Amino acid sequence: MSSVSGIQGHILEVTVVGCTKLRDTELFSRQDPYVCLEYANSKFRTRTCTDGGKTPTFQEKFQIPLIEGLREISVAVWNSNTFTADDFIGSARVQLHKVLSQGYDDTCWPLQTKNFKFAGEVKLIMHFQNALHKTPAHCAPSAPPYMSPPPVIAAYAPPYASPYTAGAYPGAASYASYPPPAAAPYQTSVYPTPLPQQFYAPQSYPPPSYPPQPYMQQYPPSPAQPYYPPGPYPGSYPPPY
Repeated sequence: MSSVSGIQGHILEVTVVGCTKLRDTELFSRQDPYVCLEYANSKFRTRTCTDGGKTPTFQEKFQIPLIEGLREISVAVWNSNTFTADDFIGSARVQLHKVLSQGYDDTCWPLQTKNFKFAGEVKLIMHFQNALHKTPAHCAPSAPPYMSPPPVIAAYAPPYASPYTAGAYPGAASYASYPPPAAAPYQTSVYPTPLPQQFYAPQSYPPPSYPPQPYMQQYPPSPAQPYYPPGPYPGSYPPPY
């Protein structure tokens, strides 16, 4: 790697993105982490991420004036408390060789407790404008300035041109005239013609014999036809014993 020299007084831009997998120092609630940076006599502190828990997010940028011969930043993560002293979560030592030589570094740095146990990770994005090798083209700045999008101007649309070609369809003369010619007469039925219906002279109503003549019966019946009382039974009465 090429040696890095001539950094005295130059500005190093450091963006604290956030932390992951942090050691939890709270038992009954979510912890409120914040990050501290220390470089020589310069100290920086992020805001407190309330209820950030194990994955707080900061997105804060700091500008650190560099000192010749000092190529390391100390990072410490703490949990903010209201009534007691803040809890130490973990710390790391960030090396500046890569960013000073290449101009860009977005490494996630592991944190350790005082007993050198893993305490999570902190992500930093660093830029150095006076690097020996400029920032690669694919690396975006840590916090690009906001620019409003350009106004959208509608492109000029040419007049609509019909996709149909003139003369592609037959002329009006090729179509049948209207009204159409008379159709041929219907074919006669093959069935024989029915016989003419016979009509009967209507009868007068009521008939001449209406109403019927009353039935006249002589009562009591004539002696020629005796009905009542019947004649005596043959034999004597009372019958002999």
